[in-house]
Amino acid sequence: MTLTTTAVLVPLLPFLGAVAGLLLGRRAPGFVRPLAVLPTLAAAVLAVTVAVGQGAGPATDVATRLTPTGSLPIDLALHIDGFAALIAVLVGAVASCVQIYSTGYLRDDPRYASYAALVSLFTSAMLLVVYTGDLMVLLVGWEVMGICSYFLVGHYWETEAARSASLKAFLVTKLGDVPFLFGIFALAAETGTFRITGILGHVARDGLDHPTLIALLLLAGVAGKSAQFPLHTWLPDAMAGPTPVSALIHAATMVAAGVYVVARLLPVFAASAAALTVLAVMAAVTMVGSALAALAQDDIKRVLAYSTVGQLGYMTGALAVGDRGAAVFHLLSHGAFKALLFLGAGVIIHAAGTNSLAAMSRTSGLARRIPDAFWTVTVALLALAAIPPFAGFFSKEAVLGAAEHAATGHATGIPGAAGWTVLVSGLLTALLTAAYATRLWLLVFKGRGAEAPDHGPQPFAMTSVLWVLFVPTVGLGLTAPFLPAWFDGRSLAPTLTTSVLGTGAALVGGLVTYAAWRHTSALAARTPLPAPVVTADAAPALAEELAIVIHPAAYAGAAEAPDPADPGRLLLGPLHRHAAVGFHLDAVYAALFVRPVRGAAELVRFLDREVVDTYVRGAGTAPRWLGAAVRRAQTGNVQTYLGALLAGSLVLAVAAVLVATGTGA
Repeated sequence: MTLTTTAVLVPLLPFLGAVAGLLLGRRAPGFVRPLAVLPTLAAAVLAVTVAVGQGAGPATDVATRLTPTGSLPIDLALHIDGFAALIAVLVGAVASCVQIYSTGYLRDDPRYASYAALVSLFTSAMLLVVYTGDLMVLLVGWEVMGICSYFLVGHYWETEAARSASLKAFLVTKLGDVPFLFGIFALAAETGTFRITGILGHVARDGLDHPTLIALLLLAGVAGKSAQFPLHTWLPDAMAGPTPVSALIHAATMVAAGVYVVARLLPVFAASAAALTVLAVMAAVTMVGSALAALAQDDIKRVLAYSTVGQLGYMTGALAVGDRGAAVFHLLSHGAFKALLFLGAGVIIHAAGTNSLAAMSRTSGLARRIPDAFWTVTVALLALAAIPPFAGFFSKEAVLGAAEHAATGHATGIPGAAGWTVLVSGLLTALLTAAYATRLWLLVFKGRGAEAPDHGPQPFAMTSVLWVLFVPTVGLGLTAPFLPAWFDGRSLAPTLTTSVLGTGAALVGGLVTYAAWRHTSALAARTPLPAPVVTADAAPALAEELAIVIHPAAYAGAAEAPDPADPGRLLLGPLHRHAAVGFHLDAVYAALFVRPVRGAAELVRFLDREVVDTYVRGAGTAPRWLGAAVRRAQTGNVQTYLGALLAGSLVLAVAAVLVATGTGA
């Protein structure tokens, strides 16, 4: 089998699995799980085969004309280089782990068949984005992912939170997709092709006439898909979906697509210093703002969601300083430890019966009950905080090293202001990341109070994949010396300055949070609050996701009252209440967009009902009244009809005489 044929099968197999799963879901439910797991697993194996075959050699380009469209044809093209091959391996591996995990997590869900098919379709769309060499074909995968995310986030459509979150995710990402589409058309119009290789060749040879406009249009779509400020608000709310979906979206699909597109088209963005500066500022605001928000969240999945937003900010920051190797390296390592964190959070939620950190902090024994999640999540949090020797340390230091390189003027064509912006915000975010990672670990695994209620053993399908993802979380950093040959040849080894500063900031953030927790725990011991009382049947499949919403009585005291043991309140002080609601950005959007649109809709409805419908009703009423009047004249009396006829004739005769007299005069 040739490399091209193998590459074609990688996105095709999950797509066929999705189609077969939808067709056989009701007729042959016994085939649903194999159709969910096996095609995705086979795609992951084939992606590894493609990566090994591609290696660090020249990119593989194969194309066939899909349809003639005049001067700008659309090609069904493959473009596989080193980092495309590695990202495909990441997507296949994480999707396989998610599908295996879901067989246990959603084992009693009546809609599992449609869920599994959508996950397979989601995976296929992302793999299409990774492998394609044509922007229009990329756009197809880009939009299919948006549709799949709408259905998967709204999987628990019985709840208002899931319905609202799915609609919000769809609308916000579509808001960015409109300028993204215009940017693709503008780029193709200037370069004369949709082929990525043709576009990059034209940029290198002749440049662009409007590089800033094109880059900013594309950046709007990237901001929506990759949840960057100011279009990031959909991602924390998307946690209303199943936890495995969160892992897939945050680690390998959807949000990774935007970073991938910028990395693929980086010369287009590098052609405009203004665009790079905007990208750097966007990354800086995203990093710092999301880290502060994560430090104030009570829902464990929302903490991880804001963490994803911040780590994506690191990736876009690396792209802003012109280093796609560092950005893709962090994308790979983040995919490993973030998938582990979300799937581990699913085990924690399953064991605790709640998403609330406040409720978990008032119970004890979780670490002893779920040792697999305890050890793997602990290591994943260390990787998130960039503590050596885990993968997150090497990839995050590669980003900081690239920022330092640009800030000191050693990066050709990169504004120094962009380098300093990314470097300073990256170091501050490193401190805050360690702080919220430490806070999450302490509140979940070092809670004090009554023994946590036992909801039964964790399914093997859920715990086994944690150890699978544990391996790259620990060992991916060791590949840093070998990755430059797969990318642009730049060294990804951490520099001494950024290593000392970044690790020092992380250690300070962790130690300060631990000290604050010791203080707040002592305070909480003097002001105890009621511990949650949960029965063994209080967390069925649906309640595993939204236990507080579905079982308010069980967690009433623990979930509603402020947690005095929460170190985040002490660290943030008066900023806490603003950070907890995402600095009121949703309220700003509601005031600027939602309310005006709803007001306009109310006006249109009023005009439709009271004005347009009035004319419609009048058009029917007037003939009805005329008919009623004519009906009254139909008495059936012949004498009356004859009298009316004579009277009418007399009137006509008089009128004729008057007209004739006037004419003669």
